[in-house]
Amino acid sequence: MLLRSALLLLVLSTPALAADPQDLAKSKNCFACHGLDNKIVGPAWKDVAARFNGQKGAEQLLADKIKNGSSGTWGAVPMPPNPVSDAEAAQLAKWILTRKY
Repeated sequence: MLLRSALLLLVLSTPALAADPQDLAKSKNCFACHGLDNKIVGPAWKDVAARFNGQKGAEQLLADKIKNGSSGTWGAVPMPPNPVSDAEAAQLAKWILTRKY
């Protein structure tokens, strides 16, 4: 019974990931600066996918950039840190890398 209670507490305290990564991106205001196929302030996600697909560690690299911010990769305008959990950043990075280019 104690184990069951501990597992239930763990499940209830773990934030759920969005069923659709695009909905997560919308909820985190990612579309304010990035388009699926077009540059806004930051690069289009298809361009990010084209640059990083096939690169070793790309998913973790992008997750870190999403969570902690980045500068210099796409020009002078920095990307600020985003209020996402590690799991959300990983989910977004994985989704970005699936964009067609």
